[in-house]
Amino acid sequence: MHALATGRGLLDASRAAGTLIPGREDRPGLIAGGVVHFVVSAFWGVMLGRFLPRRHTAAWGALAGLGIAAVSLPTIGRRRPAIASLPQVPQWADNVAFGFVVGWILCRSDAEAS
Repeated sequence: MHALATGRGLLDASRAAGTLIPGREDRPGLIAGGVVHFVVSAFWGVMLGRFLPRRHTAAWGALAGLGIAAVSLPTIGRRRPAIASLPQVPQWADNVAFGFVVGWILCRSDAEAS
């Protein structure tokens, strides 16, 4: 949404994620970025599913997303120029939104199981 509003490339963030694959540090790519996004999202989705409290799960998920951003963006993300060149606020917001959505899905699936 930020890319649309500001006229930036819609796939810049996805391409930049591809630089996290060893050997691709200077070569952003859409397919590599898609693979990285899938693997990282699956990992954090499993971790959140395992450790988030089952009450107020969406709120806890958003908070966890903030924590994920606080750890990953200043460390791993800043070491890659393609990621470092992206605006910070949308990256943080994306992590918070991811955590919220995972938490919301978990609370919905818990409600359906009852």
